[in-house]
Amino acid sequence: MIYESETEWRAAPAKRVTFFGMSGLGKTHLSEILREAGEWFHYSVDYRIGTAYMGEHINDNLKREAMRVPFLAGLLRTDSIYIGSNITFDNLAPLSTYLGQPGDPAKGGLPLPEYERRQALHVRAEVNALLDTPHFIERAQDIYGYDNFVCDSGGSTCEVVDAEDPNDPVLTTLAGATLMVWIEGSDAHTQTLIDRFARAPKPMCYRPAFLTDAWRAHMARTGCAPEEVDPKAFAVEAYTAAIRERQPRYAAMARNWGVTVQASDVAQVRDGDDVIDLVAGALGRRRADG
Repeated sequence: MIYESETEWRAAPAKRVTFFGMSGLGKTHLSEILREAGEWFHYSVDYRIGTAYMGEHINDNLKREAMRVPFLAGLLRTDSIYIGSNITFDNLAPLSTYLGQPGDPAKGGLPLPEYERRQALHVRAEVNALLDTPHFIERAQDIYGYDNFVCDSGGSTCEVVDAEDPNDPVLTTLAGATLMVWIEGSDAHTQTLIDRFARAPKPMCYRPAFLTDAWRAHMARTGCAPEEVDPKAFAVEAYTAAIRERQPRYAAMARNWGVTVQASDVAQVRDGDDVIDLVAGALGRRRADG
């Protein structure tokens, strides 16, 4: 780790940290607190994915939908209007809408092969965005004069890395440039995330083998044909299985590559100094545990 002790972290003139873990546990919350402190550059991996790597796919999909409307089709063909997504740190809906869910087209679902194709695009984009971290550290210093840097990773980081591989390209890049900090949730947090997802499902990034197994299991349980699957029902079922499967992967990332903080402690953080203390405490515990 680039900071081996609480003392090193506190004394470092350039603090660099990556927060990782399930969506909804506080990665962006901590990152925004640091950004608002005025001395930190906030690098959002999801924003990078949606703009640099998926932006063209997202915009093409918007245009494809617009071309179904004769009035808009004519304007598009003559370059009379511009259609594009407006992704921000706080609004990633264009990316979510593009990724979608598999199932019944009448309920907004995608054919499974198309869903798998978009999943593959997202995996590649996520890997590239994570590997861009050192570049943005340099960019933050060179252009904006920020020495402190926070990488706000996506909730599916554990799906695109192998925490047990000491040569994993993404993890070696992140750990070589930042201190990796896992935000660990409790069983209560897990259930809260599942309930929240059930109310408003969001697209997920799944490993291919997991997606195949989940899809087959859902059809076997419900008796539905692929084109009859309720996208929301499948999404909730797959998310519930995925969130529990991700926990040991994230634990391995923390054990082999970083430190751990609790989501309950993250919820108590109010300012930049609190974040510094939170990370310092994690380093202290790691050092004490040997």
